[in-house]
Amino acid sequence: MNEIMWAFGRASGIVSLVLFTLVLVLGVVSRSGRPLPALPRFSVALLHRSTSLLALVFLALHVGTLMLDSHAKLSLPDAVVPFVAGRNPFWVGLGTVAFDLVIALVVTGLLRQRIGQRMFRAVHWAAYAMWPFAFAHALGSGTNAADLWFQTLAWTCAGAVVCAGGWRLSARFVETSRARLGQV
Repeated sequence: MNEIMWAFGRASGIVSLVLFTLVLVLGVVSRSGRPLPALPRFSVALLHRSTSLLALVFLALHVGTLMLDSHAKLSLPDAVVPFVAGRNPFWVGLGTVAFDLVIALVVTGLLRQRIGQRMFRAVHWAAYAMWPFAFAHALGSGTNAADLWFQTLAWTCAGAVVCAGGWRLSARFVETSRARLGQV
């Protein structure tokens, strides 16, 4: 049973990295107001939300299975308090920081109507901070971190995030409202 939990914990972490990469990229595309090929604009926002929910499920599976695994020995404080883990405290701590940022994103997403758009957006910028922490966590504490297939996957994700972030920060990026008015 321990090997199954360990394997499932690793696999769900890898899937989480890929899904959170997709969430970040879709968030940038959604904010731009542009459609994707074969998808109208509103579908991009729906895909972003759905992918976010799926990423949360895999993140919960990742943390949950590693808490149940006797080999990983992840405790609740390890999962929510950065840098206190008994094993690999730095690398696990980076994952904990990412996890805490995800919790902040979820809470503000659920309270979006109550806290207002300005506060929601301010906290939502944490998504750009969350991803590098998760990426570093994957490279530093992942069992497969040295494997070529994982390195290829991880650096492909990093390339996608860098491209999306670069576009988001560039002068060519046009916000949703201007894109809708055809001012692109």
